[in-house]
Amino acid sequence: MSGCLAWARRSLFSGWLSTLTTLALLWLAWRWLPPLVDWAIASAVWRAEGPSACRGAQGACWAFIAEKHRFILFGTYPFEQHWRPAAASLLLIVLWLCSSLRRFWNGGLAAAWVAGLALIGALMWGGVAGLPYVENERWGGLTLTLLLATFGIAFALPLSIVLALGRRSTLPVLRLACTGYIELVRGVPLISVLFMASVMLPLFLPAGLTIDKLLRAQLALVLFAAAYLAEVVRGGLQAIPRGQHEAADALGFAYWRKMGLVILPQALRLSIPPLVNTFIGLFKDTSLVLIIGLFDFLSTVKVSLQDPAWSGFGLEAYLFASLVYFAFCHAMSSYSRRLEHESARAVVSGAAAPYNRGS
Repeated sequence: MSGCLAWARRSLFSGWLSTLTTLALLWLAWRWLPPLVDWAIASAVWRAEGPSACRGAQGACWAFIAEKHRFILFGTYPFEQHWRPAAASLLLIVLWLCSSLRRFWNGGLAAAWVAGLALIGALMWGGVAGLPYVENERWGGLTLTLLLATFGIAFALPLSIVLALGRRSTLPVLRLACTGYIELVRGVPLISVLFMASVMLPLFLPAGLTIDKLLRAQLALVLFAAAYLAEVVRGGLQAIPRGQHEAADALGFAYWRKMGLVILPQALRLSIPPLVNTFIGLFKDTSLVLIIGLFDFLSTVKVSLQDPAWSGFGLEAYLFASLVYFAFCHAMSSYSRRLEHESARAVVSGAAAPYNRGS
């Protein structure tokens, strides 16, 4: 027995419990999958001139998404300028994809990110090259979610490394300060941090100095995520054997060189699963910026349902939102597994190299 039959016997019918579970899942799929496909695809209304076509339909009303897609994706950004956030979102996704490929891991990638973010800022704000200026209070939708998550991850990870190293420092004042910050931020919910950034932070600024809502929200997300990431990085640092520190010291490496070349690369490799898990949580937590008046992707979905003409289609709206969140989160999770497997293979091949050379 080979091929598909061998795989099925090994994976689906390896024992009595596995067989019962497989049969139960097959029965559920036979019972529920055909009606779901009929509701979501066969009997669904994909496009309509108005909501009346959906009222008597037996399937899903995807026409609601088609009608509200611009607001869901771009928020209150000027309608005639929607190509700008669309181009910015596409450019951001392209930068993510390039960053996930090892062949682009060189100095050019950093330059591409700097140039790409500058171009995204020019597209979103405008005021250059004849583009009308658009204040960031009008940014919203999926574009805002992608921007908040990207900048949150980009700034929170370096800050978390500094905090993790500071918490393990031999300097009492530095260790106490980093520990106090981490425990304080991790002891309060993100909503409280966003509320403080929105309401309390302006009270401590000098007269005449203001920070807009978007920057305050981004700062709150960075500070909050950095505290959680710092504990993940600290766990990775503690997992490094003492012999690695001693070997770096024997080579005469200074502290920062030892950390940058020997300790941190191994610690971050060990921390890939919890790091990406925190990244996924940060991506979903961007929905809480609604508390300070910013309309992210999920918020625009909720607001779209408040249109009296299209009320009653919440199932389709939230199913669409969940699919979008799943697409991005699953992409991060899949990349995490691939990177983890590649790192494990690199470690195994590196450990076997001396023996191969000796033979």
